[in-house]
Amino acid sequence: MPKRTMIRLNGPAGRFNYRIAGLAFREGHVLVHRAVHEPFWTFPGGRAEIGETSEETLKREMVEELGVSVEVGRLLWIIENFFHYEKRDWHELGFYYLMEVPESFPFRPHDIVHQLEDGKDVLEFKWVPATKEALKALDIPPYFIADEIEHLPATTRHVVWRDGDLDRDI
Repeated sequence: MPKRTMIRLNGPAGRFNYRIAGLAFREGHVLVHRAVHEPFWTFPGGRAEIGETSEETLKREMVEELGVSVEVGRLLWIIENFFHYEKRDWHELGFYYLMEVPESFPFRPHDIVHQLEDGKDVLEFKWVPATKEALKALDIPPYFIADEIEHLPATTRHVVWRDGDLDRDI
């Protein structure tokens, strides 16, 4: 199998990343995940590979991370995300989709429902209330999504988000 080429560029001024994520909802909850060594949570997804569409990326990442095939829904946000992490500036282009996970995927609100080793990281997944209050309490970047989680955009929105405006360093 040929070596995969993830889309990420490192430079002296920082790092560029192309990330695809999905928001899965069930019974008023949304699925989130984190690497256990990190203090923040985010929505499941990962980096695109060269030659792969954003929908293909999300499907591949969910098979790799959740062990299930997902249905990719409509595109919610295209996000130009600027933040500081791991002592460097990041410029991330993110595509955030609605997605459906199969009913067979575990649903136990607030409990860790899935865990796996991903390279050097251990990832854990859980369902949390899909409310502004719950997402703000978990510290889920990009932070504007907490404000919109209860009223998702009717059409795709392009957002330029700078975490520096919040004086946060994730």
